[in-house]
Amino acid sequence: MTRSLKKGPFVADHLLKKIENLNLKKERKIIVTWSRASTIVPTMI
Repeated sequence: MTRSLKKGPFVADHLLKKIENLNLKKERKIIVTWSRASTIVPTMI
């Protein structure tokens, strides 16, 4: 089953914090994660 649209995409908290820190620094880096439940959102690209 897919996730409900009203809930929005799931992204693990620790992963989201890593992405936000990299975006603040304007840095691009490969992030390795084991969080399979997380969805790739546009801020990650």
